[in-house]
Amino acid sequence: MSGEPRRARLDRDALTPLPVDVVSIQSQVVYGRVGNSVAVPTLQSLGLDVVAVPTVLLSNVPHYDTLHGGPLPTEWFAGFLSDLERRRALERARVVLVGYLGPPEQTLALADWLERVLVEYPHLKLVLDPVMGDGDVGLYVHEDTPGLLRDRLVPMAHGIAPNAFEFELVVGRPTPTYAETLAAARELLETNLDWVVVTSAAPADTPPGRMRVAVVTRDEDHLLEHELVESHAKGTGDLFAAALVGAMLRGYSVKGAAQVAAERTVAVLRRTAELGCGELVLV
Repeated sequence: MSGEPRRARLDRDALTPLPVDVVSIQSQVVYGRVGNSVAVPTLQSLGLDVVAVPTVLLSNVPHYDTLHGGPLPTEWFAGFLSDLERRRALERARVVLVGYLGPPEQTLALADWLERVLVEYPHLKLVLDPVMGDGDVGLYVHEDTPGLLRDRLVPMAHGIAPNAFEFELVVGRPTPTYAETLAAARELLETNLDWVVVTSAAPADTPPGRMRVAVVTRDEDHLLEHELVESHAKGTGDLFAAALVGAMLRGYSVKGAAQVAAERTVAVLRRTAELGCGELVLV
């Protein structure tokens, strides 16, 4: 029986992979601007290619009268990470940005994956935004999460960008002043970390109507200051961390990137306040 020759199956994994700059692993919402829903557009606006891995998928933040969704099944989550390797996405990626994580078993799966890929791809840097809570609301993750982040993820990170509440959970003691924040950051920098950026830093030293950002590297430290913009919108930390990473990948120093990220966050908050919106309005 004659006919056209059977066409060979295309091996898609043999093709050139996407030019990924950032693998962003954090929460995602259908409505609103938190987690990957703010990090991805922020990074893309800086000309960076992003792969988004959701840890939880929700209709919106839990502050509304309806909420649907939840954590990604750990099997799915681990499969997403495995398939990223299979697609060779890590060959050219420069940063893994980790934000809000789901249940402890998900964090453990991520830690195991990171321990391996950060060795296999030594050019890859882990930036951790250890999302755990805030001073006005307290802890809003599983009670085991702070210990897992502190013991498993922080030691692998190139840099961390917590708020003041989260920083105290990482270091295990109060840091209300800049001197205490600096001393604790210096201790962390004796490990694998190259830099620490703390938002809402040193509240005991901060004048009314202002906010401070502590920037500490192995060689220097800086205390940046910006205005406090009142807003009910969530996701400012996610926005700041994405802008910080994006600016560093565009060539800024850690201090310069933190300044850029703070200015961008303030601009977004101003716009959000002007419109009276309950969600961040990106500019």
